[in-house]
Amino acid sequence: MFKGSITALVTPFTDRGEVDTCALRRLVDFHLEQGSSGLVIAGTTGESVALTPDEFTGILDLVVEQLGGKMPVIAGTGSASTRRSVEQTQLAAIHGADAALIVTPYYVRPSQAGLEAHYTAIADESDIPLILYNVPSRTSVDMLPKTVERLSRHPRIVGIKEATGSTQRIDEILDHCGELFIVLSGDDHSCLQAMKHGAQGVISVAANVVPGPMAELCASAHVQDWARADVLEDRLTELFNILMIETNPIPVKWSLFEMGLVGPHIRLPMTGLDEGYREQLRQCLHGLGLIPS
Repeated sequence: MFKGSITALVTPFTDRGEVDTCALRRLVDFHLEQGSSGLVIAGTTGESVALTPDEFTGILDLVVEQLGGKMPVIAGTGSASTRRSVEQTQLAAIHGADAALIVTPYYVRPSQAGLEAHYTAIADESDIPLILYNVPSRTSVDMLPKTVERLSRHPRIVGIKEATGSTQRIDEILDHCGELFIVLSGDDHSCLQAMKHGAQGVISVAANVVPGPMAELCASAHVQDWARADVLEDRLTELFNILMIETNPIPVKWSLFEMGLVGPHIRLPMTGLDEGYREQLRQCLHGLGLIPS
């Protein structure tokens, strides 16, 4: 159920700072048409820390209703607080999410024992499957494979989004947890290499902009058509780079603005893409045929 190209969807806002429901519906239609395998709603790319509880549930309700079961909906429910994560995960289940994606607690830097206790507490009180999310570059805590192995024994912990970019880490998790445990890359740059090492797909930022090519990349990897997958990766590498030119999701939201899919608005403390990078981004999008010259 959780494999292929899963998009870490942005949250569009109006010029008044409210969730732009019209743009959100437009994005959902875009991913249905382009063949994405699933959507992560209100995750870190969706500016989860800037959303109110009512906005979180409202976005989930809209997306779940619009998709009507055509692809899985994964809600971002992680925070630095175990109790808050439990409550968000329970809300996600009530509002129709198929699973929850839970980032490691940021800033507080818990020990491996703390990480195990954190995720176990959430899983014990959850009615939906959980996907762990390890992204040390953003959280300053690294969940090690032995910890993942212990957590994988919990019946509601079904997989991990692993964003270290290390194929050795993919190998270690699969060796420790077995092939039934879902391993998804969380890094566009290395997702193909991760799939060559056994990952079942990617939770992707770039798929916001190029959902069709990312879906094709994952489909090619699934049938081990590595020649085709290599060609697709080579074509998308410049985009992968430009989407990291400033902190995510600044460049990806600006890309979607240039494509006419959302407005340029982002919530503080993030601001719009620096003017010095905008022409470079436009040239990249034009090269991919996404906007006119």
